[in-house]
Amino acid sequence: MELKPIRTRKEYQAALAEAARLWDAPAKSAEADRLDVLAMLIESYERRHYPIPDPDPIEFLNHVMEARALTRKDMEPYIGPRGRVADILNRTRPLTLEMIRRLADGLKLPAEVLIKPYPLRQSAQERVAA
Repeated sequence: MELKPIRTRKEYQAALAEAARLWDAPAKSAEADRLDVLAMLIESYERRHYPIPDPDPIEFLNHVMEARALTRKDMEPYIGPRGRVADILNRTRPLTLEMIRRLADGLKLPAEVLIKPYPLRQSAQERVAA
C-alpha cells in the first residue's frame, strides 16, 4: 500500500488493514516507521469523518471524580464550599471562570472542555417564582 492521504472509506479500510498487519513490527524498523506514518494518516481521516464531541462539563467532572475516587469534599478547593459544589454538580449554578481555572490547574483538566456551555436545572426558588 502506497502512503498517501486517505480520502475514501475504501482507502480508510485498507489503511486499517495495513496497520493491523504492521502492528507487531519490531521497534525502529522500516515497518514500525511505516506504521507510525499510517497511524497519523488514519487519525487525520478519523478526525475529519468521525469527530468526537467534547463531553458535557458536569458529566466530565463526575467522570473524573469517579475515575480518581474523588469525593465532593475533594472538590471544595477548586469549586468552593460544600453547598456550591452541590449546586455545580446538581446543575443549579454554572461553573465560573475562576472555578474552571482552579480545576484546570489543580486537577490538570482541559479548560476547553470545562468552559463549554451546558444546561442548568431550575432551582426550587425559580420553579416557585415561575
